[in-house]
Amino acid sequence: MGNTRTDLIELLSDNGYLNKKLQEVMDLQIDTDSIPTGDMPGDKVAIGPDHIKKAKLILPKLVELLGPVLKDNPFQRAVVSVYGGSGVGKSEIASLLSYYLNALGLGSYTLSGDNYPHRIPKYNDAERLRIFRQNGVRGLISKGVYNREIGETLKELQLKGCDADPANIKDHPWMSVYLDAGACGLKDYLGSEKEIDFKELNGIISQFKNGADKIYLKRMGREEHELWYDLVDFGNVNVLIIEWTHGNSYYLRGIDVPVMLNSTPKETLEHRRKRNRDGGVDSPFTTLVLSIEQDLLVSQAKRAKLIVSKSCEILSYEEFLKVMMPDSEQ
Repeated sequence: MGNTRTDLIELLSDNGYLNKKLQEVMDLQIDTDSIPTGDMPGDKVAIGPDHIKKAKLILPKLVELLGPVLKDNPFQRAVVSVYGGSGVGKSEIASLLSYYLNALGLGSYTLSGDNYPHRIPKYNDAERLRIFRQNGVRGLISKGVYNREIGETLKELQLKGCDADPANIKDHPWMSVYLDAGACGLKDYLGSEKEIDFKELNGIISQFKNGADKIYLKRMGREEHELWYDLVDFGNVNVLIIEWTHGNSYYLRGIDVPVMLNSTPKETLEHRRKRNRDGGVDSPFTTLVLSIEQDLLVSQAKRAKLIVSKSCEILSYEEFLKVMMPDSEQ
């Protein structure tokens, strides 16, 4: 980085200058259709007033947290993650934060972690379902419950796509064993190194923080042939923002400021219905996946530097736990 960018980072340590600059940036009239968004091919990003409000709440705190990190890095670089459930507005808010940081004079790029699973979406969805069903059947066998009749009933439920529905327990009590064992198998897979190529993503973070001017970034579509790499210029980028459900994962290395956008499983599912990103968003299996992911997010929340509620408030970890307690008990 040149002296101009270094001087800017020094200036941002001046509270008077920073507050004035932040106000100027947040007063800008935004053309939401022209804001650069994350790099996930085909992702639909629709920025609305609520996203802008939340981004403006986060920005001053984020810049305050970034100051020491940028100063300590010899290349004046930092990595931020904007993470949470799939219906909480990660893509929109990360895009806005990048826009505001660029307006402040801190170059920023938004990377989508959804480009880094081992499998394209339809194959990953199939693998999740296979793991759930395989572990469910193994659970029945290990408990001495499985027989040919149960196998036939289970096959019918699977063909209907409702074998993850807890309502089946009423007519088939053995389904509780199937569901528990299937969920345990899923918990071992979702958000783990089995599902996601954390090694590749960690390598990108390392390259960025060590001053690489250009880095090849992965692009993943929804079909087998939609996989390629783009060479991205980071020469004028200070802040890499990773927007992703797993942006605060214990497998992820080098995140300086994890920002959690909180949402309940119900809010997440409702957003997915509206976006209609994948088929079967109302299925019991999808509900189970979202519930497991939510539990994972809650377990990681203590490491977040900022936690933002659905109602646009910054929460302490203790306040977050109080908000989530009703959901955690369900």
